[in-house]
Amino acid sequence: MRTWFSRHPVWFMAFYMVFYLTVFHWLEVHVTVPDIWVHCRLDDFIPFCKYAIVPYLAWFGWIPFTLFYLLWKAPRADFWRLCLPLFAGMTFALACYIVLPTGLYLRPYRVYGSDIFARLVRMLYAVDSSKNVCPSIHVLNTVTLMIGYRRSRCFDEPGRRWMRPAANVLGMAIILSTMLLKQHSCIDVVLGAALAFALDAAASSLERSGDVRRVPQRL
Repeated sequence: MRTWFSRHPVWFMAFYMVFYLTVFHWLEVHVTVPDIWVHCRLDDFIPFCKYAIVPYLAWFGWIPFTLFYLLWKAPRADFWRLCLPLFAGMTFALACYIVLPTGLYLRPYRVYGSDIFARLVRMLYAVDSSKNVCPSIHVLNTVTLMIGYRRSRCFDEPGRRWMRPAANVLGMAIILSTMLLKQHSCIDVVLGAALAFALDAAASSLERSGDVRRVPQRL
């Protein structure tokens, strides 16, 4: 199975996405009352900002864009090096939500306005509950992608170097948006980032020990 997936990375991503969405939907349906309400004093000083919906939603396109870009433009090892901490982290976060359900009560009572930003925030709140929040998968994946842009050799080329600082700017905007939209507490953000760095360090350790086999460089 591992060999088959190494030869068919698109199918690997598709299968994992089905798994992730299935488990996340199950959590949304069956976890109705969180065991822990996440909150810290710093959350109260962060204002709500409806315009943060722009970078927040950009996250949903940035992940597949980066994965497919590395798949087609970078050495295949760089693609798998990003997939390892990315998907392992998402799976670990799902396990955390199952073992210790969390939620938050930070959202504004009502989002006023008829502009596109207000409407998008109301749509987000309608489809995404304030449960299963710690650690933040938004932040986990964002930090992992920022590390991936820094590590991948394909961004050493002159025509692509601009993508590294651009990824840092977008990544920071996404992280801030999770708090400005009251989707996450500062605690979720810190733990999501810490998990990303820990998994990246673990993946680097596996590389150095030779436990991660090289996969074919071409489809």
